[in-house]
Amino acid sequence: MIEAHQTWDLLPNVDLQAYNAWAKKTVGIVLAQPGLLEFRAYRNLAGSPQILTVTVWDDITSWAKFVEAGWPPLEAELRAYITNHHYALWGSSPLMPQPLRPAK
Repeated sequence: MIEAHQTWDLLPNVDLQAYNAWAKKTVGIVLAQPGLLEFRAYRNLAGSPQILTVTVWDDITSWAKFVEAGWPPLEAELRAYITNHHYALWGSSPLMPQPLRPAK
């Protein structure tokens, strides 16, 4: 399992209606991807970056297929609304491959 994290800031005076339409369309496309396990989006309560999205994938092959084929046109559209775009790919830690939960 891998996680892909993306962060960005909205451009000043961005057309929020157009950005929201892009986001709604894009989430639908992402949710339909083979190998996707989860999609999450966050807003930064302390400032920048303003937005974080997290996608969780079965494996790196599923993620790579989307990034090579499905993501480029969506990212091209996204760039009209954002700045400071960063991308990070995360895999499981060999020391803690599974999430830890407190005992109840």
